[in-house]
Amino acid sequence: MKLTNGKLAALIIALVIVIDQVVKIWVKTHFYYGEEMEITSWFKLLFIENNGMAFGMELGSKLLLTTFRIIASGAFIYYLWRLRNRSDIPKGYVACIAMITAGALGNVIDCIAYGVIFNSPMPPQVAQMFPPDGGYATIFNGRVVDMLYFPLCEWNWPQWVPMIGGDHFVFFQPIFNIADASLWGAATLTTSQTKTTSQTRIKSRRLPRPKAKPHLKNHDQVDTRHIARPAATLAALV
Repeated sequence: MKLTNGKLAALIIALVIVIDQVVKIWVKTHFYYGEEMEITSWFKLLFIENNGMAFGMELGSKLLLTTFRIIASGAFIYYLWRLRNRSDIPKGYVACIAMITAGALGNVIDCIAYGVIFNSPMPPQVAQMFPPDGGYATIFNGRVVDMLYFPLCEWNWPQWVPMIGGDHFVFFQPIFNIADASLWGAATLTTSQTKTTSQTRIKSRRLPRPKAKPHLKNHDQVDTRHIARPAATLAALV
């Protein structure tokens, strides 16, 4: 069976969303807020929630951000639908756009549903799914669950360093989830792939061009450069 762009995208989106939601629900129902589980010295599970964008960043109102996420996800889904039967589109490019879409959708699910289907008890109690007294917020106002924490190294700045002298510094501080990793990783790969493609195009202009085949039309050619920068920008916002 031939794996078309549409089937590849659907498979990736479904796989990322399932893994993302399974991990989130498990953490939400087994960890109290702020609880930490050390896997290694540089990798921990640390349960937090946020109202904002990937890696806990925040911008604007919660409802506005959720609405934007839904619109952005719809735009990526429409774009993938247009690419579904295009044999001239690289599979790697389709996979990256599908991962960005899946990442956006994974966090959209949290925003839409988690406030309704989970409660939010005080630690050390853990959240209950479908609590009899209802959830902690209304629809579209749920918080995004984060848990992946990679404190790769840490140190105290010397006292003589201006502004930050004596402060304790941890690298890498952001706490994120599977959806964030899928979204940001794919956005980075898409941008890198586009730069490589652009360099290849510049080199190819110096070589003699073969005559175009008569059956090929202009609209059959594709330039993925136009989506790379918007994809990276949307990744930062969803």
